[in-house]
Amino acid sequence: MCGFLLVAGFYLFTEHRAHLWGVLQLLFILACPLMHFFHHHGHHAHSVGPPPTEPDPDKSKAENI
Repeated sequence: MCGFLLVAGFYLFTEHRAHLWGVLQLLFILACPLMHFFHHHGHHAHSVGPPPTEPDPDKSKAENI
């Protein structure tokens, strides 16, 4: 059974290799919008919460002593 699967896989790979390159180009083109959509999902987390405050100068002097 394993031998049959190996031979069948070999012939499928060698006979359909030309079709594989065309499909890979299409998958690359289709992957670009998906990556753009999912990678920009996390950009909204940067603006959540109160704005940062400046450190108190009197407090920083007391810590350095």
